[in-house]
Amino acid sequence: MSQLVAIVTGASRGIGAHLADALQDNGYAVERGSRSTASVTDPGAVRSWVADVVARHGRIDLLVNNAGVIDAEVSLERSDPDEWWATMETNVRGPYLMTHAVLPHLTAGTGRIVNVNSGSAYRNSDVATAYNVSKGALARITSGLGLGPDRTALVFDLAPGVVRTDMTESMQAHRGRTEWTAPEEVSALLLAMARGELDEWSGRLVRAGADTVESLRARAQAGLDELDRTLSLQTWGEDDPLA
Repeated sequence: MSQLVAIVTGASRGIGAHLADALQDNGYAVERGSRSTASVTDPGAVRSWVADVVARHGRIDLLVNNAGVIDAEVSLERSDPDEWWATMETNVRGPYLMTHAVLPHLTAGTGRIVNVNSGSAYRNSDVATAYNVSKGALARITSGLGLGPDRTALVFDLAPGVVRTDMTESMQAHRGRTEWTAPEEVSALLLAMARGELDEWSGRLVRAGADTVESLRARAQAGLDELDRTLSLQTWGEDDPLA
């Protein structure tokens, strides 16, 4: 069997570098993306990069959409419009373009896509609004492609918790934090996804530091409802006309 091939965006440092290292240590040929490799917001650069990967390896088995940025932790009225939109470009357009380019080459039946997401997609907050909105949009991409019997592909949202990186250490929300998610907890979930051990969670969110491979398997065996761990409307009850 040919060597499995993974693409990891934003892999020059932080969580992306750790995930790329973990995949390489587990036998993958890893293509590491960075701004110098190909900007994920540039359609031509993305297409060229993916085409080059396919030309050299003949396959793509895993795409990890990790590249992401956060806007200033200020309210929407104090936000900078250019920074706000640039955050959306990286965090939504980037995964879209990468997924769009990779899907035709993803190994049929076994190829997988993992979107590095955040609990911020599921919580209301009035600061860093571009980041929150972008991660909510990414969750929609994940569920739209990866949920249900007619799914396009096996696609997962992986929230890494709060790993100690340059980005998290610079955030006001994490000042004074003493407990961090171990990078190994994130890579354990990614590797299980890549091996096909968590396919029941396609289209849904899993979170390192809260979930383990074992707990997710047990929950899947107990049964998952259609909207479990997805971004969905919360109605007021069965008499809600939107229920």
